[in-house]
Amino acid sequence: MIDISPSVMQFLLAFIVVGPLLGAAAALLPAPPGLKGKNPDQAVLRHGVTVTAAILIAAVVLTLGFDHDHPSKMQATTDISWIPALDVRIHLGIDGISLPLLVLTALLTFLCALYSYSKMPAGPSPKAFVALLLVLESGTLATFAVLDLLLFFLAFEMVLIPMYFLIARWGGDQRQPAAWRFILYTLLGSVVMLLGLLLIGLQSGTFDMVALATDNGRGLTTSVQVIAVLAIGLGLAVKTPMWPLHSWLPDAHTAAPTVGSVLLAGVLLKMGTYGFVRIALPIAPDGMRTFAPYLAAFAVVGIIYGSLACLALARKGAKGDLKRLIAYSSVGHMGFVLLGIASMTPTGVNGALFANIAHGLITGLLFFLVGALKDRYGTADLDTLAGATGAALYGRAPRLGGLLAFAAVASLGLPGLAGFWGEMLTMFGAFDPAEGLSRPAFLTFMAIAGVGTLLTAAYLLVVVRRVCMGVPERQAAEPAAIADVQGYEFAAWTPLVALTVLAGLWPAVLLGLTDPAVQKLLAGGKS
Repeated sequence: MIDISPSVMQFLLAFIVVGPLLGAAAALLPAPPGLKGKNPDQAVLRHGVTVTAAILIAAVVLTLGFDHDHPSKMQATTDISWIPALDVRIHLGIDGISLPLLVLTALLTFLCALYSYSKMPAGPSPKAFVALLLVLESGTLATFAVLDLLLFFLAFEMVLIPMYFLIARWGGDQRQPAAWRFILYTLLGSVVMLLGLLLIGLQSGTFDMVALATDNGRGLTTSVQVIAVLAIGLGLAVKTPMWPLHSWLPDAHTAAPTVGSVLLAGVLLKMGTYGFVRIALPIAPDGMRTFAPYLAAFAVVGIIYGSLACLALARKGAKGDLKRLIAYSSVGHMGFVLLGIASMTPTGVNGALFANIAHGLITGLLFFLVGALKDRYGTADLDTLAGATGAALYGRAPRLGGLLAFAAVASLGLPGLAGFWGEMLTMFGAFDPAEGLSRPAFLTFMAIAGVGTLLTAAYLLVVVRRVCMGVPERQAAEPAAIADVQGYEFAAWTPLVALTVLAGLWPAVLLGLTDPAVQKLLAGGKS
């Protein structure tokens, strides 16, 4: 920790939220003659790297200035009246729950901009691409930083349009139907969520999330809490995505460009689970307790369903798309996050927050790797990659094959890597759920989730065996011309590998931030 004044911390957080919007506006302007160079397209892509790098640096400085001795306290707060008639305020702040997600978003967006500088997806003008990427970053960062229910909703919605266009204009086959399905599902869920947020605000007399969390539902009747959690939970469950509201996700991931898939899996899905932790758990605890068993049941069904879908796609002759398989794996992984939240215990919620970050790092890396495979082979079809003329990555591109195997074993929860701690803690939370929840039911959910971990290992090991192993098409005397990991890929992927190992070997770095904040949140804002 370094000593930074409160006013500088406020400025840093405001800059992190607003900076990408200013960068998006600048990206659409003509480049100054001195910056155009020989290629104006490269100039605007370089602008995207510069802006996202500045936001990442600001997020790192904010983390260094964060009071790690009191992570449950809201820090870097700004509180300005915006719409007095509705008591809507521009209220920003971070604690140990939101800070890791803020840094993860800044990191992944920077890595996507860096990757795109050398590997811009085919499509319209790079100007529009960079502007949309920055608007998407601003909306995601704002979601994790705002402390007003209506501002949360606006930030939550802000990401939909840029992601829609990233899929529809820079995506692959079937991009238009996938983009429409994405936006229709999420918009429909958001309308229902808005009704729940308005119900809480109007019934309690405030939209301030800190005040509502401190009140811990005492100003809301049980029936109001139940209705509010049902409405808000539906909207959040679509974004998470929870089975059976997940069907937009595989199509969106399959059609999206590589960086779109990385951001969709790495940060956009986290907005839904963050909403459960920040809004549903502390503001309407009685309503959450009513629905917790159902949320846990849907979560474990999602774990098994996602794993079985992946096994079906991984088998020989299924014509399974590797991007689609990883999308279904996200349904299973996010099921563990929802199970931890549903336990309503500090252990379970900490596990959910840890699993959120781990999933962002590991699945972001997996989508980068699959994008690289698709660039080299022209397809992500598993049967093609595993066929007689297939990848055989250990022989043809050993570094790429090694990274794919690393990401796979991290995703299946190998001890010592980030994926292990989140899944283990969420199951510990289910083993001893909060008071008032049925322990036999949650023990059953825990056992089902345990089976899910075995199925996860099964399909990921099948993928590694089929894609990485085997004999190359040509013999060593005449090697096939397949590029191994390139410099720009190494730069974009190394931070994800390093952080996956760091979080796995030193989980206290993350848990030390989240645990005090979770304890305070579940206790109704009392330290």
